[in-house]
Amino acid sequence: MGKRYFCDYCDRSFQDNLHNRKKHLNGVQHLRAKRLWYDLFRDAAAILQEEQTKKPCRKFLQTGQCDFGSNCRFSHMTEQDLEKLSAQVQGEKRLKELQREGADIPPGTIEDWLDKRAQRLSAAQSNSALPEKPVPFQYPPGWPPVQELPPSLQAPPPGGWPVPRNLQWG
Repeated sequence: MGKRYFCDYCDRSFQDNLHNRKKHLNGVQHLRAKRLWYDLFRDAAAILQEEQTKKPCRKFLQTGQCDFGSNCRFSHMTEQDLEKLSAQVQGEKRLKELQREGADIPPGTIEDWLDKRAQRLSAAQSNSALPEKPVPFQYPPGWPPVQELPPSLQAPPPGGWPVPRNLQWG
Protein backbone atom coordinates (compact mmCIF):
# COMPACT_ATOMS: atom_id res chain seq x y z
CA MET A 1 0.00 0.00 0.00
CA GLY A 2 2.96 2.36 0.53
CA LYS A 3 3.71 5.06 3.03
CA ARG A 4 0.95 7.27 4.34
CA TYR A 5 1.14 10.85 5.57
CA PHE A 6 -0.96 11.86 8.58
CA CYS A 7 -1.80 15.54 9.01
CA ASP A 8 -2.26 16.44 12.68
CA TYR A 9 -4.06 19.67 11.87
CA CYS A 10 -6.68 18.04 9.63
CA ASP A 11 -6.76 14.67 11.43
CA ARG A 12 -6.60 12.72 8.19
CA SER A 13 -4.10 10.62 6.26
CA PHE A 14 -3.35 10.07 2.60
CA GLN A 15 -0.80 8.35 0.39
CA ASP A 16 2.52 10.10 0.86
CA ASN A 17 4.11 11.37 -2.32
CA LEU A 18 5.33 14.80 -3.39
CA HIS A 19 2.21 15.69 -5.38
CA ASN A 20 -0.32 14.64 -2.71
CA ARG A 21 1.54 16.29 0.14
CA LYS A 22 2.02 19.55 -1.76
CA LYS A 23 -1.64 19.57 -2.80
CA HIS A 24 -2.79 18.96 0.79
CA LEU A 25 -0.47 21.49 2.45
CA ASN A 26 -1.62 24.23 0.05
CA GLY A 27 -5.30 23.27 0.30
CA VAL A 28 -7.92 25.52 1.84
CA GLN A 29 -9.06 22.96 4.43
CA HIS A 30 -5.50 22.41 5.69
CA LEU A 31 -4.77 26.13 5.89
CA ARG A 32 -8.00 26.73 7.83
CA ALA A 33 -7.32 23.88 10.25
CA LYS A 34 -3.75 25.09 10.79
CA ARG A 35 -4.95 28.65 11.42
CA LEU A 36 -7.54 27.43 13.94
CA TRP A 37 -4.85 25.46 15.77
CA TYR A 38 -2.52 28.44 16.08
CA ASP A 39 -5.40 30.74 17.05
CA LEU A 40 -5.79 28.69 20.22
CA PHE A 41 -2.43 30.03 21.42
CA ARG A 42 -2.80 33.68 20.41
CA ASP A 43 -2.35 36.48 22.89
CA ALA A 44 -5.55 38.04 24.26
CA ALA A 45 -4.35 41.52 23.25
CA ALA A 46 -3.94 40.43 19.62
CA ILE A 47 -7.40 38.86 19.60
CA LEU A 48 -8.94 42.01 21.13
CA GLN A 49 -7.21 44.28 18.62
CA GLU A 50 -8.39 42.15 15.70
CA GLU A 51 -11.98 41.88 16.96
CA GLN A 52 -12.24 45.63 17.57
CA THR A 53 -11.34 46.38 13.96
CA LYS A 54 -14.07 44.07 12.61
CA LYS A 55 -17.69 45.05 12.13
CA PRO A 56 -20.31 42.90 13.91
CA CYS A 57 -21.74 39.99 11.90
CA ARG A 58 -25.44 40.73 11.28
CA LYS A 59 -26.32 37.10 10.61
CA PHE A 60 -24.67 35.99 13.88
CA LEU A 61 -26.40 38.75 15.88
CA GLN A 62 -29.82 37.87 14.43
CA THR A 63 -29.72 34.08 14.57
CA GLY A 64 -26.79 33.18 16.80
CA GLN A 65 -25.21 31.22 13.95
CA CYS A 66 -23.09 32.08 10.94
CA ASP A 67 -22.48 29.90 7.90
CA PHE A 68 -18.83 30.99 7.76
CA GLY A 69 -18.02 30.15 11.40
CA SER A 70 -14.46 31.05 12.40
CA ASN A 71 -13.70 32.04 8.81
CA CYS A 72 -16.18 34.91 8.87
CA ARG A 73 -14.60 38.31 8.22
CA PHE A 74 -17.00 39.94 10.67
CA SER A 75 -16.88 39.78 14.47
CA HIS A 76 -18.94 37.20 16.36
CA MET A 77 -18.20 38.76 19.76
CA THR A 78 -20.85 40.62 21.72
CA GLU A 79 -20.18 43.79 23.68
CA GLN A 80 -19.97 41.74 26.89
CA ASP A 81 -17.40 39.38 25.31
CA LEU A 82 -15.29 42.35 24.22
CA GLU A 83 -15.51 43.86 27.73
CA LYS A 84 -14.39 40.57 29.32
CA LEU A 85 -11.53 40.28 26.85
CA SER A 86 -10.51 43.88 27.51
CA ALA A 87 -10.54 43.26 31.27
CA GLN A 88 -8.38 40.15 30.75
CA VAL A 89 -5.87 42.15 28.68
CA GLN A 90 -5.73 44.88 31.36
CA GLY A 91 -5.16 42.26 34.07
CA GLU A 92 -2.33 40.69 32.09
CA LYS A 93 -0.74 44.12 31.56
CA ARG A 94 -0.91 44.91 35.30
CA LEU A 95 0.62 41.55 36.15
CA LYS A 96 3.50 42.12 33.71
CA GLU A 97 4.11 45.61 35.13
CA LEU A 98 4.19 44.26 38.68
CA GLN A 99 6.64 41.57 37.64
CA ARG A 100 8.89 44.18 35.95
CA GLU A 101 8.84 46.31 39.09
CA GLY A 102 10.00 43.32 41.08
CA ALA A 103 6.89 42.83 43.16
CA ASP A 104 6.78 39.42 44.77
CA ILE A 105 3.65 37.72 43.44
CA PRO A 106 3.32 34.24 44.89
CA PRO A 107 1.91 31.75 42.45
CA GLY A 108 -1.26 30.00 43.51
CA THR A 109 -0.52 26.75 45.27
CA ILE A 110 -2.57 23.61 45.63
CA GLU A 111 -2.81 24.20 49.37
CA ASP A 112 -4.38 27.63 48.80
CA TRP A 113 -6.91 26.12 46.42
CA LEU A 114 -7.72 23.31 48.86
CA ASP A 115 -8.20 25.80 51.72
CA LYS A 116 -10.57 27.92 49.65
CA ARG A 117 -12.46 24.83 48.55
CA ALA A 118 -12.82 23.58 52.13
CA GLN A 119 -14.16 27.00 53.19
CA ARG A 120 -16.71 26.98 50.36
CA LEU A 121 -17.84 23.46 51.20
CA SER A 122 -18.19 24.20 54.91
CA ALA A 123 -20.16 27.37 54.12
CA ALA A 124 -22.42 25.43 51.77
CA GLN A 125 -23.02 22.71 54.37
CA SER A 126 -23.80 25.22 57.12
CA ASN A 127 -26.29 26.93 54.80
CA SER A 128 -28.07 23.72 53.86
CA ALA A 129 -31.55 23.48 55.34
CA LEU A 130 -31.81 19.70 55.71
CA PRO A 131 -29.27 17.81 57.82
CA GLU A 132 -28.07 14.64 56.20
CA LYS A 133 -29.18 11.41 57.90
CA PRO A 134 -27.79 7.99 57.13
CA VAL A 135 -30.27 6.04 55.03
CA PRO A 136 -31.13 2.63 56.53
CA PHE A 137 -30.58 -0.41 54.35
CA GLN A 138 -33.67 -1.46 52.40
CA TYR A 139 -34.17 -4.29 49.98
CA PRO A 140 -35.34 -3.30 46.50
CA PRO A 141 -39.11 -3.40 45.91
CA GLY A 142 -40.41 -6.77 44.78
CA TRP A 143 -37.80 -8.85 46.61
CA PRO A 144 -39.04 -11.84 48.64
CA PRO A 145 -39.22 -11.61 52.44
CA VAL A 146 -35.86 -11.63 54.26
CA GLN A 147 -36.43 -15.11 55.67
CA GLU A 148 -36.58 -16.61 52.15
CA LEU A 149 -33.36 -14.95 50.91
CA PRO A 150 -30.14 -16.99 50.73
CA PRO A 151 -27.49 -15.89 53.30
CA SER A 152 -25.36 -14.23 50.60
CA LEU A 153 -28.18 -11.76 49.83
CA GLN A 154 -29.21 -10.98 53.40
CA ALA A 155 -28.21 -7.69 54.99
CA PRO A 156 -25.44 -7.92 57.59
CA PRO A 157 -26.53 -7.93 61.24
CA PRO A 158 -26.24 -4.61 63.12
CA GLY A 159 -22.83 -5.46 64.65
CA GLY A 160 -21.47 -6.86 61.39
CA TRP A 161 -20.79 -10.45 60.41
CA PRO A 162 -19.12 -12.58 63.10
CA VAL A 163 -15.45 -13.29 62.35
CA PRO A 164 -14.35 -16.92 62.74
CA ARG A 165 -11.73 -17.47 65.48
CA ASN A 166 -9.08 -18.72 63.04
CA LEU A 167 -9.25 -15.36 61.13
CA GLN A 168 -9.12 -13.05 64.16
CA TRP A 169 -6.04 -10.99 64.97
CA GLY A 170 -4.04 -11.57 68.10
